[in-house]
Amino acid sequence: MSQDKQRAKSKRDTGDTKQGNKPDNKYGSRGTGKKSTVKKGQSKAGQPKTIKGKKVEEKPVQVDFQKSSIKDSEKLQKVLARTGKGSRREIEAMIGQGRVSVNGKTAFLGDRVDGSEQIRIDGHQVKLTAQDEDICRVLIYNKPEGEMCTRKDPEGRATVFDRLPPLESGRWVAVGRLDINTSGMLLFTTDGELANRLMHPSQKVEREYAVRVFGEINEAMLQTLRTGVKLEDGHARFQKITYRGGEGRNHWFHVVLSEGRNREVRRLWESQEVQVSRLIRVRYGDMEMQRQLPLGGWTELGLKEVNYYRKLVQLKPEAQSKVKVDEKAMDNAKSRRIRRSVKKHQQQRQQATRRRRK
Repeated sequence: MSQDKQRAKSKRDTGDTKQGNKPDNKYGSRGTGKKSTVKKGQSKAGQPKTIKGKKVEEKPVQVDFQKSSIKDSEKLQKVLARTGKGSRREIEAMIGQGRVSVNGKTAFLGDRVDGSEQIRIDGHQVKLTAQDEDICRVLIYNKPEGEMCTRKDPEGRATVFDRLPPLESGRWVAVGRLDINTSGMLLFTTDGELANRLMHPSQKVEREYAVRVFGEINEAMLQTLRTGVKLEDGHARFQKITYRGGEGRNHWFHVVLSEGRNREVRRLWESQEVQVSRLIRVRYGDMEMQRQLPLGGWTELGLKEVNYYRKLVQLKPEAQSKVKVDEKAMDNAKSRRIRRSVKKHQQQRQQATRRRRK
C-alpha cells in the first residue's frame, strides 16, 4: 500500500476531516448545527407568538406605503367620488384604466390621499374640498321613455342629463339606471359616495315599480316570482307583488326589489313567458315620486329628505341645504312652470335634430 493511501486510511480511522476534526455522522449533519435563538417577546417568522404556552394571534396592521401615517388619509376613489366625478365604481374603473394621476404619477387602486396632493383625471385637475365643506345635493327626475341614462349618446339621442341644473363644481351622479323604455323616478346627487351606497346590493334599498304585463297570469306564476327564479346572473325574486287591476290580457302590478340588476324586472316576468309592456319606477327607499312632477321635470330635495337618504345608508347627516324652506312644496304653479320648461326643451331638441338631418 502506498504512503498516500495509508495516510488517508489513518485519517478516516481517527475521524480527522477538513471540517474541523468533527466525527463522521452516518445519519447526516441534521441537528448538529447551532440552534437559533429568539429574544423574549419575539416569535420566529411564520410562527404565532406564545405567552406562557398560549398562542396569541397577531392582528394585521394596514400599512400605507405612500404616507408615513394613514390616520388622516382616505382612499383615492372615495375622495374623488365625494367631489362628484362619478360613483365609486366609476372612479375605480378610471383608476384601473390609468386615467387618474396623483402628483404627476399614475394612480393605482388602493392609493390613499390626504387632500394636499394634485390629482388629475384625463389631465384635468380636480378641485378638492374638505369633506365638511361639501353640501350634498339630491334631486328627483321624472324620466320619460326614450331617454338614455348616459352623459352623451353617440347617436345623438336625448339623455337624462340634458335638463339637469348646472353646478359650480362637481357634477350630477345618477343613482342607478333605467333603460330607454322605462320611465319614472330617477335620483341624482352630487355625492358619489351616497350614490354608491344607495346602489349597492348590501344596503338592500327598496325600489318599487308599476308594471303593465301582457299575458295570462295565475297565482302559481306569482308565487314562483316571489320564491325566486334563476336568471343568467344568479337567483332573483320580487319581495312583494301587488295586483292593481287591468282589462283583458293587460294587468297592472306593483313589484318591489332590493337590488338594481340590469333589466331585472323585465327578465323576471319574461321567465314566466309574459311580456312587460309598460314599466315605471314609482319609489326609491320610502320616498315616492311626486305626482305633480311632470315627465322630464326635476325637483331638488330639501335637507330633511337628503338626510333621510344619508341615514338610510349610514352616512353622516348634512347641516345645510341649497333648497330654501319655502321652495320645497310642489304647488300647481311650480308644476306648470316645469311643464313649460320641459316643452320648450323638447322643441329645441326637435329643431336641432331637423338641422342635423338637413
